[in-house]
Amino acid sequence: MMLQRTIRLRALALGAVAVSGALVLTACGSDTNTSKDAKKAAANIKCDGKGKLLASGSTAQKNAVDAWVKNYQTACKETQINYKDIGSGGGVQEWLQGTTAFAGSDSALKPEEVAKSKKICKGGQGVNLPMVGGPVAVSYNVPGVDNLVLDASAVAKIFDSKIKKWNDPEIKKLNPDAKLPSTDIQPFHRSDESGTTQNLGKYLGTAAKDDWKYPDEKSWPAKGGQSASGSAGVAQQVKQTDGAIGYFELSYATANNLDTVKLDTGASEPVEATTENASKAIADAKVVGKDKDLALDLNYATKTEGAYPLMLVTYEILCDKGNKPSSLKAAKSFLTYTASEDGQGELAKLGYAPLPDEIAKKVRSAIPELA
Repeated sequence: MMLQRTIRLRALALGAVAVSGALVLTACGSDTNTSKDAKKAAANIKCDGKGKLLASGSTAQKNAVDAWVKNYQTACKETQINYKDIGSGGGVQEWLQGTTAFAGSDSALKPEEVAKSKKICKGGQGVNLPMVGGPVAVSYNVPGVDNLVLDASAVAKIFDSKIKKWNDPEIKKLNPDAKLPSTDIQPFHRSDESGTTQNLGKYLGTAAKDDWKYPDEKSWPAKGGQSASGSAGVAQQVKQTDGAIGYFELSYATANNLDTVKLDTGASEPVEATTENASKAIADAKVVGKDKDLALDLNYATKTEGAYPLMLVTYEILCDKGNKPSSLKAAKSFLTYTASEDGQGELAKLGYAPLPDEIAKKVRSAIPELA
């Protein structure tokens, strides 16, 4: 718990506040509000392109994008970046409609989405560039219980409304020393289409396949529970509801000072949701995309010691060829920074997991080739 508390305090000190809505930082505002850290980070950024750069999608990466945009616009005052955190599904939809330069998605494009992308990618198609890694935290609000352990089966049954009390025998078995109350479990899930939801489904469908029979889609598939919009919305509901449990990227747990579940993966010790532990799991991923497409196959069933298997990778989705000339230079410049050592170095400060070196190098090589 000491490491978890340390990460929380660090994230809070850096202002990793999970709020919803679009981020718009203007050049005039950055002159007066820029911190020394942002100026230092901006020193190595190479600017290119001018005007507005529009993007939307994943709420999981919003806290990272906030920090990146602040640093980038400190250096590149002629570019205005607007990132709307509307969920992975919404971001992909807007990009496929041609209204944004790129989308942020916590899951790779589906084959049918790649086919649709050829309409806006003149002579090319959509590709997935992994950019942000991190654990999907299962957070809970049970007063008096601050070291909760669950396995994939218990998580599946809770979110499928099959385990309804916090003192259920299955939870007691995993937490023999905890004083579990008879409080009703209040599970919260996303109301919008979400890559975080899809990654949770992939984890449960792999690690608890006998207890989770739903498809791993962006829309919430199970019955029961309550819904909230975006990662920030789910985190807020968990924070204010006695007996609540929900899921969201770790930075939302740290920003709201919420307890997170340790997962019993079958390793010798339950695994905590930390950036280090997520990085161990992401390092086990394989690139399954071709050419400039760097879609990953994550191992949700890993039992590697200290590897946290409930993870996500957020992709930035663009065209390999046929991007809009008006925004291409700025998009490549911004993503070159986010994929750089400096950009990836911002992630750990906020509770995210930087990309493993091997994957990061491939992303850095792919961005200059976008056309």
